[in-house]
Amino acid sequence: MNTDNLPKCPACQEDMAYPDGENFICGQCGHESPMAAATEKVEAGLIVKDANGNLLADGDTITLIKDLKVKGASTTLKVGTKIKGMRPVSGNHEVDCKTEAGNMLLKACFLKKA
Repeated sequence: MNTDNLPKCPACQEDMAYPDGENFICGQCGHESPMAAATEKVEAGLIVKDANGNLLADGDTITLIKDLKVKGASTTLKVGTKIKGMRPVSGNHEVDCKTEAGNMLLKACFLKKA
């Protein structure tokens, strides 16, 4: 199981829940919750985090933290470039956005929330 997608504890809201059998157990308060309920919640809403761990939502403004070469073009997206109106998507490249080089899919690990 991917530890980035583990839910917060519903009782204390800490990020210390761990899987145990068919339940999640909170290491902070000891609360147990069924995995089936957490899986349904994660699938309903796409969770995408930037390089700093902040949640990205539809319409957020993001900033590049690294120069990115554009495949198939001679342009480079420069560090510090602000991009408005991003949209989280599923897949290897988690962010769909419109840049000066056109519509692109970017990896969230090269972005931070502005």
